[in-house]
Amino acid sequence: MSVTAADVKALRDRTGAAMMDAKSALVEADGDVERAVELLRVKGQASAAKREGRGTNEGVVASYIHANDKVGVMVEVQCETDFVARNDEFKAFAYQVALHAAATAPKYVTREEIPEAEREAEKKVFEEKAREEGKPDNVVEKIVQGQLDKWAAEVALLDQSHVNVDKHGSKTIEELRQEMAAKTGENVQIARFAYFRVGE
Repeated sequence: MSVTAADVKALRDRTGAAMMDAKSALVEADGDVERAVELLRVKGQASAAKREGRGTNEGVVASYIHANDKVGVMVEVQCETDFVARNDEFKAFAYQVALHAAATAPKYVTREEIPEAEREAEKKVFEEKAREEGKPDNVVEKIVQGQLDKWAAEVALLDQSHVNVDKHGSKTIEELRQEMAAKTGENVQIARFAYFRVGE
């Protein structure tokens, strides 16, 4: 099937993929745009994984302060070059991360940062609750694991779906980070954030 330049441009605008990558994805998907988007996402995640080990000595600190002036966040988003750090789209991504963190108040950047003691304390609560509800032992473990995963997603920034559903759909911060890495061709990392609320 033939792929037109307009098809390629539309896919590029939607995904931020390079021209040849967009064209290849459309050809491979026989013109099916949704399938092409999926192919590009898979390839983008694969290439993002290859970049993970590269150094990130550049980046920006972005901030968001809520309209009531009582909640604010500062976030450090790193990249490899100052060329990308100065890019408006990269800065907008960092701002979106700060806005999201102000709305959800996560405690950690990744679930791996959650201290084992805190994880164990939550696990104990979930186990006790499941047993109080009379769940059999073979089911308790599955219930507890599911609740632990859900809890980790609530406290870890990268696992959370961005609050601006109209703009980002149900994409997680990690998915948006991978997209930014694919668009820039660099290792993009959310290094840390600080959450402020008046009186806390």
